Amino acid sequence: MIVVLDHAIRDDDKSRLHSFLVEKGFQVREIVGEEETILGAVGSVAIDIREVELRPGVQRVIPISKPYKLASRELKKSDSIVQVGPIKIGGPRIAVMGGPCAVESEEQINEAARIARESGAVVLRGGAFKPRTSPYSFQGLGEEGLKLLKSAGERHGLPVVSEIIAPRYVDMFKEYVDLMQIGARNMQNFELLKAVGATGRPVMLKRGLAATIEEWLMAAEYLLAHGTEDVLLCERGIRTFETYTRNSLDISSIPVARKLTHLPVIVDPSHATGIREQVPPVALAAVAAGADGLIVEVHPDPEQALSDGPQTVFPGQFEKLMRDIEALAPVVGRELTRIPRERSTPDGGASLGTSVGSRGVGDAADSGAGASSGARGDASSGTPIAYQGERGAYSEMALVRFFHDTEFEPIPSRSFRDVFDAVLAGRAQFGIVPVENSLAGSVHENYDLLLQYPDIHIGGEIKIRVEHSLIGVNGSSIGEIKRVLSHPQALAQCDEYLRGFDWERVPFYDTAGSVAHIVSGGDASVAAIANVRAADVHGATVLKEGIETNPSNYTRFVVLIPGEPSWQEGANLASIVFSTPDRPGALFHAMELMAKASVNLKKLESRPIAGKPWQYMFYVDLELPTGKAEFDSLLDTLSGEVSDLRLLGVYRAV
Repeated sequence: MIVVLDHAIRDDDKSRLHSFLVEKGFQVREIVGEEETILGAVGSVAIDIREVELRPGVQRVIPISKPYKLASRELKKSDSIVQVGPIKIGGPRIAVMGGPCAVESEEQINEAARIARESGAVVLRGGAFKPRTSPYSFQGLGEEGLKLLKSAGERHGLPVVSEIIAPRYVDMFKEYVDLMQIGARNMQNFELLKAVGATGRPVMLKRGLAATIEEWLMAAEYLLAHGTEDVLLCERGIRTFETYTRNSLDISSIPVARKLTHLPVIVDPSHATGIREQVPPVALAAVAAGADGLIVEVHPDPEQALSDGPQTVFPGQFEKLMRDIEALAPVVGRELTRIPRERSTPDGGASLGTSVGSRGVGDAADSGAGASSGARGDASSGTPIAYQGERGAYSEMALVRFFHDTEFEPIPSRSFRDVFDAVLAGRAQFGIVPVENSLAGSVHENYDLLLQYPDIHIGGEIKIRVEHSLIGVNGSSIGEIKRVLSHPQALAQCDEYLRGFDWERVPFYDTAGSVAHIVSGGDASVAAIANVRAADVHGATVLKEGIETNPSNYTRFVVLIPGEPSWQEGANLASIVFSTPDRPGALFHAMELMAKASVNLKKLESRPIAGKPWQYMFYVDLELPTGKAEFDSLLDTLSGEVSDLRLLGVYRAV
């Protein structure tokens, strides 16, 4: 059952309630959400729920109808985040695990780890104990294989996953492995599930060859019930009458599982197909269907692999797949998880867990605690980050996705200037603002503010897809609407849909703010246009999703950091601003110097100089050359040919 607690419950009442449930024979887990705190009480215990409802501090009690209690969405509405070493899997990120089917030698697993890491994988896979259909097939190197796997992972900064096949190996795996894998053939090996669950370690549970989704979730329940809180579900294809592929990937199981459970869903396209040429398209299909990650077999020389060579991709195929996933991720509102990199913050303290410019990995939507769905823990303890707009604004979405690697406190701001002021005054450690939309063009106000605030620079960039929805108050319908509110740009971007109705279009300062406004008014005849998250945040109803005229609508956001810009390892972009002498060819000559330095010009924007009519500053985004020395040389050369040259930032675009 789910015990919903009063917001004002006293600590001693909560403690007594917890003890009461445990004494009755329940396993109890506290889940702190953004709106409410609950106790999940699970166990084969008969109890009159009125005994619980009448206790101090209890708001209400809700029975869990599903046979899988701890894995059910009824218990936990928000997506769970599973941490594997420094990597967090779930939420808006896509985590890719890569490596060979089996560890064969020190040289082979180290080379596979290098390939996986450089291509963008964040977890190294490798089998040491191989349950094979034939007793004469390669069975793995056993403990020696685990040692080699762990060593390769540490050398390349990757946590490791390997399959455990028997309870007697639990202590061994605890020593070497970050993520224990339960294979398809062992999905209902309940003694193994109990032993692995009792370790409390993260577990990846593969779906059995002929298992229903409910049986799969019941197996996950064994793991959760015996101690671990971190379970990944892995869809790897099921046995059907089709013989062309090794198995049949049940693509529909991905959205179904995500609806039924809060646990992240990983897909194994290698075992699903058994054919290396089919792995990339099936992997991309899994991402499009909502998978939280992939586990892909890649080998330095698949044709010489001792296990599963035909389904193992070549290094070049894996590298291209990672690029394709990175391109696809924004379309489905996700992003590719990256390995964290350390750096110092401007005040010399610890970083946010990763470099802002090189991006990292982590939690974008944890348990829902904090000031935002995305902020972790107590909001007052998080890093303050300013953005323009109300809760649920697109700027907040960009913030959550970029800073998913840390605990943070979102700071809503009325205007873009307020964001800059908050960063400059130290009320926010970072800020995030839009600078360009793929349809509407540049946000000129923020280009001007970058020039007006010389003590703030750009430290990162992220693009998000803009998806507009028609949102009304709870209980309203499209037929009742007479007026629709939103930012003028959003109204324009939904013109084709709005033309089908005789509604008054009312400009509003912010998309998410328009949702908050209609909710406070409670008028069913007034609707707003914003993203679906704004509806969830403000307690409104989505009446129609995807009403934007052009689905290829993206906004580019930059992260603001106080202080002077400096070179960042891993950065791929730089932004500069300058003016040119009033003579023919001055701008062309500056562009010529960049071309001679083999620097690719990504964007050029001109803005008038305040107080100097008909004179302009030029904002330029550059693709960085190979190293710091080359870039410094270019700046030195440019400074002799242009005026007022200023470096706005050196950063990584993700």
